[in-house]
Amino acid sequence: MPRRPADPGVPSSPAEYFGTELRAYREASNLSRPQFAERLGFTPQWIGQVESGNSAPSDDFARACDTYFETNGTFCRIWEWIRDFGRLAVLPPGFPDFIAREREAVGMHVFENMVVTGLFQTPEYAYEVIKSDKASETVERLVETRIERQLILEQKVPPNIVAIFDEGAVRRPIGSPQVMRGQIEHLIALADEHHVTLQIVPASKGAYAGLPGPFTIMSFQDDADIVSVGSHVGVQLVDHPDAVRKYGVRFDLIRGAAMSADDSLNVLHTILEGL
Repeated sequence: MPRRPADPGVPSSPAEYFGTELRAYREASNLSRPQFAERLGFTPQWIGQVESGNSAPSDDFARACDTYFETNGTFCRIWEWIRDFGRLAVLPPGFPDFIAREREAVGMHVFENMVVTGLFQTPEYAYEVIKSDKASETVERLVETRIERQLILEQKVPPNIVAIFDEGAVRRPIGSPQVMRGQIEHLIALADEHHVTLQIVPASKGAYAGLPGPFTIMSFQDDADIVSVGSHVGVQLVDHPDAVRKYGVRFDLIRGAAMSADDSLNVLHTILEGL
């Protein structure tokens, strides 16, 4: 009689949980790994890796398990958990909280002085911004997360956004001319949306209130405003009323230094013509 595998104990990750459930369903069906592998079209060795939590399952495998065991989407839901957990694991400190609050915001005042804000980036531009110091798998996850954030712009009632960029941020060549062309075209299209106001602080302005760095003020239906301040190592959410008011004043000063929305749009068209 074959020896029963040792109890794996409490799963320490979503992948281990998937493997624990898979083994439980397989054994309840009186199937050996080779028998189960033959029925689903996967190798016994790979199924063993999944059951041990050493390999993450694929979307196709999760669907195959749900179909075979008639589990009404259970394995697909665990797979989605694995996918989302993996994305969160690579996000900088504070960023998951920022994403959660961003989804709830009814209004945003955004200032960026180095690059186009992530909420307005194309996938190609985002990849070029992120890739400099990350492993390829991490870059792909971060880009996917960044693009998913943009779904809030497609909601039935999207947040009202005032985005101000330093001219250097929209002129800085990120990636190839094709990448920049796509990004500038995207900004032009966004500027035409009723819920987006896009302005640029001209390079000729010299010193102004935005030089210390980027930030985003988020407003909510039934909650106080908060400010997101990014850094090289993470994101900080600021909710102290006095600090939030100071950021509000700073944003007003930056907006006072910016060109009008129409003039800013003309700058974008000029940049596009030069690419």
